[in-house]
Amino acid sequence: MIQKLKNLEKKAMLLEPEFEIRNKWISKIEEYTNNFLDDGVNNKTFTAFTNSQIDKISFDISENPESIESVLKELEIKVDIPGLNPASGGHLGYIPGGGVYTTALGDYLAAVFNKYAGIYYAGPGVVKLENSMIRWMCRITGFPITALGNLTSGGSVATLIAVATARDAKNITSKNIYKSVIYLTEQAHHSVKKAIRITGLGEAIIRYIPLTENFKMNSTELKKQIQKDISAGLNPFLIIASAGTTDTGAIDPLNEIADIAANHNLWMHTDAAYGGFFILLNSEKEKFKGIEKSDSVTIDPHKGLFLSYGLGAVLIKDVNALNQTHKYQANYMQDKIETISEPSPADLSPELTKHFRGLRMWISLKLFGLSPFKAALEEKLLLTRYFYEKIQKIGFEVGPFPDLSVMIYRYVPKNKDADAFNLNIVEEVKKDGKVFISSTVINEKVWLRLAVLSFRTHKSTIDYTLNLLKKIIAGNS
Repeated sequence: MIQKLKNLEKKAMLLEPEFEIRNKWISKIEEYTNNFLDDGVNNKTFTAFTNSQIDKISFDISENPESIESVLKELEIKVDIPGLNPASGGHLGYIPGGGVYTTALGDYLAAVFNKYAGIYYAGPGVVKLENSMIRWMCRITGFPITALGNLTSGGSVATLIAVATARDAKNITSKNIYKSVIYLTEQAHHSVKKAIRITGLGEAIIRYIPLTENFKMNSTELKKQIQKDISAGLNPFLIIASAGTTDTGAIDPLNEIADIAANHNLWMHTDAAYGGFFILLNSEKEKFKGIEKSDSVTIDPHKGLFLSYGLGAVLIKDVNALNQTHKYQANYMQDKIETISEPSPADLSPELTKHFRGLRMWISLKLFGLSPFKAALEEKLLLTRYFYEKIQKIGFEVGPFPDLSVMIYRYVPKNKDADAFNLNIVEEVKKDGKVFISSTVINEKVWLRLAVLSFRTHKSTIDYTLNLLKKIIAGNS
């Protein structure tokens, strides 16, 4: 057994590469990423592929190691080239993710030191840093100093945490779920509907409140519906508002909704995953009036702070309610030191194994300061308004003036199916590949979407998109 242990140790020690090997790997990865950042990041936003091409791709693992050169080449061909390049400034579809370089530095450090971010006892500095980031987001949204929340993988998990907490805080159980009512609009993000289902609230009554002509929740209709439900002996308990919808970027009348929620003792959750960080701009603060009255808010640093995918946040006023929903104790964790001054993230979310994802946010804000983030956010607003003005001169219809950096537009050709025509525009843009746009369906009509949120998107990108659309229209009308 002793000899076997020695042999196994020798093999296992290969997992602890020496400096020369580490240095070579880092050097090659640095060269690969720098080539992408310096030359390739905006070459193509979308590279077409076929299912048969992807089906042929294999990611086999063998017993023997491969060189860093061959691994990076395989990664380039099979992963980094096909499909959408979210790091490109030409990504103008969906809600673009970020990708500022400092995200990688933070994640690199987090991975090397591998600090555990779930329990204060295991990583007091880690938990303090992450909670500080949450408290900073609470401050900018107007939440009290006693509020907290959790750093999550994204808006979907953040929403799940908020909905589960609301459910328990309002005592929704199997006994009353059939009479309990949730209020939202058709413009609510699909992660909200997913969270409702996962939290067992799918059997609750879901009310879709009508929209105004600007695609915002109609607060008058909301008030009427709640009063009607109360009169019918039902149990209204949750309103989900939006501060920047995915389809149109609309901000619901948060202040009016908050007052309605307070008057009827409903939990108000505001989905600000996309739009929340625009509150950093003095010019936009008024649009968010009322968000500070919410019981919970989702906000994604990997959107409005331009960080790489994998960092969302939920902010919740009633930390005790958050704790009651998520905290569990196991015998094997009896050694952890309880602290009332710094709550453990694992007690405030479904996660126990928790990546130190807050480091990417903290290091980015420290190395850049807030100023360039604010400048980039304002630039995105102005670029969207610029596009809104120019696209009409090409002959496109537009939706409402954009609240933030998302807007809708469509071309209506003579004697042709407008929906099919606009879907074809999306395909033509994909073929070009330089930029990427997306489509949606609102009121049974196909609309094209412009979503400007990449920190790499500038006026030259928007001008290219406008010229491309003009060329496509000329060639297909």
